[in-house]
Amino acid sequence: MSRRLAAALAAGLLAFVVGCGGGSFEDDPLLALSAEEALAQGKALMEEGKYRRAEEYLNHAFEVEPNSPSGREALLLAADALFEAGGDDSLLRAEAKYRDFQNRFPTSARGDYVLFQIAASLQRRMRSPDRDQEPTRKALAAYQEVIALYPTSEYAERARAEIDVLRHQLAESEFLVGRFYHRIGLHPAAVARFEGLLENYPGYPGTDRTLYLLGRSQLKMKRAAAAAETFDRLRSEFPESPYLEEIPDFEVPPPVAEEAGEEGSEPEPTEAPAEGDGSS
Repeated sequence: MSRRLAAALAAGLLAFVVGCGGGSFEDDPLLALSAEEALAQGKALMEEGKYRRAEEYLNHAFEVEPNSPSGREALLLAADALFEAGGDDSLLRAEAKYRDFQNRFPTSARGDYVLFQIAASLQRRMRSPDRDQEPTRKALAAYQEVIALYPTSEYAERARAEIDVLRHQLAESEFLVGRFYHRIGLHPAAVARFEGLLENYPGYPGTDRTLYLLGRSQLKMKRAAAAAETFDRLRSEFPESPYLEEIPDFEVPPPVAEEAGEEGSEPEPTEAPAEGDGSS
């Protein structure tokens, strides 16, 4: 096919598309811009903080030349524009565009940045600790992937810092669930949450209150020996904790010898009536 014929066909196709849409170059000057021109306009709008308008120009630049250097840059900048615009809808679309870039250009030198931004888009959609933490878990997994795939990248170090933030968020969520179970008397469920929190999130700033409520739930389950160990750990690891003053007095009964064919049981401990909820 000759170059002249190809140009004529392209012009005819563009005219057909514009005609079907009921618009024209006069109605929307954006349609007349080349990829390079639209990219330049989009960058200028980004610098002015006009992210939603910038996205329109960047999308056009990508659609005109999706596989050119300008098209690649425009697709990534369109994702950045949505990310900067913020809001759940824009962040969802930003994540989708980053993943589109990732799928189209898997060997791109910007791969570490793109994966980091996917994680950041998820993180910015996470809820408070008392809400569903699915975006938090997905963001954590994405940041961990950054470290695994790009261990020497500058984004790996930034991912490690964000992981600490996300792990604190997840630990706080686990604590709130455990405290809720404790308050309504579902002590086996509370113990499971608190023990899981202590195992999976070492360094959690609320570890002292977690140990305190774990011990209280263990007492309610007539597990005095386990509660004594928990409170001993609280005293040892947090000698300045305000929860030390709230530890109840109770006795740990001696082990009961097992009778033939029957397991012994631990008598119910005696404790002081006052009980804090670990919310302070």
